[in-house]
Amino acid sequence: MSGEGSPRLSVDATGLRLAVVAGNWHEQVMAGLIRGAHETIVASGAEHTLFRVAGAFELPVAAQAALLPAGQGGGGFDAVVCLGVIIRGGTPHFEYIASSVTDGLTRVQLDAGRPVGFGVLTTDTEQQALDRAGLPGSPESKGVEAAEAALHAAVTLRRIRSGDPASAKPAPLGA
Repeated sequence: MSGEGSPRLSVDATGLRLAVVAGNWHEQVMAGLIRGAHETIVASGAEHTLFRVAGAFELPVAAQAALLPAGQGGGGFDAVVCLGVIIRGGTPHFEYIASSVTDGLTRVQLDAGRPVGFGVLTTDTEQQALDRAGLPGSPESKGVEAAEAALHAAVTLRRIRSGDPASAKPAPLGA
């Protein structure tokens, strides 16, 4: 499994507001991803709002709207967690959608200067998606991992931008 050795990135994110943007395809998988993100965000002390979009292709535009400042017609969120499922089929559609979503979310993150947690599953089979959904018996929870990544990055960016000297200290060797 790709999740072996993944870090646990728990942080105190009190005061942060996150948007969770989730597709509607593969509802069982999405339920697990959303639950994992929700539990992780609540445990961090942050607040969040769930927004649903049709599918993975719509994630970048919704993420962009969530991260735009409120004064510019956006949600003014500190970070966004994007959750979706793209399962390979018999046509090139998978490659186009997976690439477009990844490139779009990367662009949104860099343009906004705010984190986007990437919880978009790109799998060959539905079973692989179920294995990563954080459901009972699933060995991984990509919803948890995407939320942890967004929270950790948001807290780190907050520290960097505030000039917090603790953010400049190197991690101890072996950490």
